[in-house]
Amino acid sequence: MAANGARFHIAELGDGPLVLLLHGFPQFWWTWRHQLTALAEAGFRAVAMDLRGVGGSDRTPRGYDPGNLALDVTGVIRSLGEADAALVGHDLGGYLAWTAAVMRPKLVRRLAVASMPHPRRWRAAMLRDVRQSADSSHVWGFQRPWLPERRLTVDDAALVGRLIQDWSGPRPPEEEALRAYRQAMLIPSTAHCSIEPYRWLMRSMARPDGMQFYRRMKRPVRVPTLHLHGSLDPVMRIRSAAGSGEYVEAPYRWRLFDGLGHFPHEEDPLAFSTELVNWLKDPEPDR
Repeated sequence: MAANGARFHIAELGDGPLVLLLHGFPQFWWTWRHQLTALAEAGFRAVAMDLRGVGGSDRTPRGYDPGNLALDVTGVIRSLGEADAALVGHDLGGYLAWTAAVMRPKLVRRLAVASMPHPRRWRAAMLRDVRQSADSSHVWGFQRPWLPERRLTVDDAALVGRLIQDWSGPRPPEEEALRAYRQAMLIPSTAHCSIEPYRWLMRSMARPDGMQFYRRMKRPVRVPTLHLHGSLDPVMRIRSAAGSGEYVEAPYRWRLFDGLGHFPHEEDPLAFSTELVNWLKDPEPDR
């Protein structure tokens, strides 16, 4: 599927209002396998896309800043022939969902974000909260040249499996899923493309393009928003994510999953999917 100067791989199931699912690091569309089925059975057109540089999507030499990646997302909505979509994003996909809702508000009907604060909250936490900065040490490690890519792919991408297990609660994704994520990271250039967005996020903080982006993100989100988080998330602290509602001028619902880590949609797919579907079907999400 062509959008924003690149081609993107999607997985699609069901008919009805469009729900577009955005994966995080270090994963690809398959992380949403449970939600694709649940959403389709609930009467939605569920589409999970591979972000630029990951899975079956194009690996371009540039374009890994959040503004451009968000335009990939909104471009896919248009390429699917839809007027708008409910965006569901996890981790980096959540960061891009926040961004798309600000940059192209007419294309976003509702917003659901898991395990990721609003971009301005994320930036503040990384700069001012010593414990959050330590918990996100992998982001700082990604700033080195070449070595992070090598670490991600050595020994059949064993680090990918360890990261997902370490970042999960007591019910990590099954071994089959870990093997799939490891194999996906071994596709040439995937490790580099997966790291590039994080390099931009950190290196741009003091640059004009970064300051311009974060100023732009002051604009409020004006669509109903569901914010999902695991109580045991070791990567993104609860206090970093909580409070993102200050950037939402619409019904905002915070849902904390007790006993889950950074991947609530995989650790307890039934609870996550039930919460998501019920919220999407709720005509009054501010209740």
